[in-house]
Amino acid sequence: MALRSTIYKVELNVADNDRSYYGSHAATLARHPSETEERLMVRLLAYGLYVDTDERLAFARGLSDADEPALWEHDLSGDLLHWLEVGLPDERRMLKASARARRVTVLAYGRNVGIWWSGVKDKITRARNIQVYALDAVGTEELAKLAGRGISLNLNIQDGTVWASSEQGEATIEVSRLNPDV
Repeated sequence: MALRSTIYKVELNVADNDRSYYGSHAATLARHPSETEERLMVRLLAYGLYVDTDERLAFARGLSDADEPALWEHDLSGDLLHWLEVGLPDERRMLKASARARRVTVLAYGRNVGIWWSGVKDKITRARNIQVYALDAVGTEELAKLAGRGISLNLNIQDGTVWASSEQGEATIEVSRLNPDV
């Protein structure tokens, strides 16, 4: 028998001073059996960093479907506006996403971001719609400790720094742009 996904109910409060966006969102996330809590929380962080008042940004099947990202945004006609990936995707996946969506954002995290970036940066330069950001490893590990099946998470975002807090504690995540010339 296959393992089932674990459901997480989240109340997310976002105060993004960089975008002048302030809002509260109720989200339900399914954690795939092979997904870590760190990846789950990075997906939630990605949602908080890019959600807007129109709330068209949605969680995709991600690990359950290789043809879908962690999150994506479609316009009202169904066109794919934004493909949002978390982790360390290979260059073929990023280039394929670049051809499908108007905008591609990768939030790279983990201890091997530097090694991964040195291997893919030259291969994706032709795609002008891919933006890559690195999340500091210590910050995402601390963020994972805030995970809970029912959680109220507050994100305060300013100048490339995210302060996350919940009943379980706090985490600070630095977000750095890896390809500033795009």
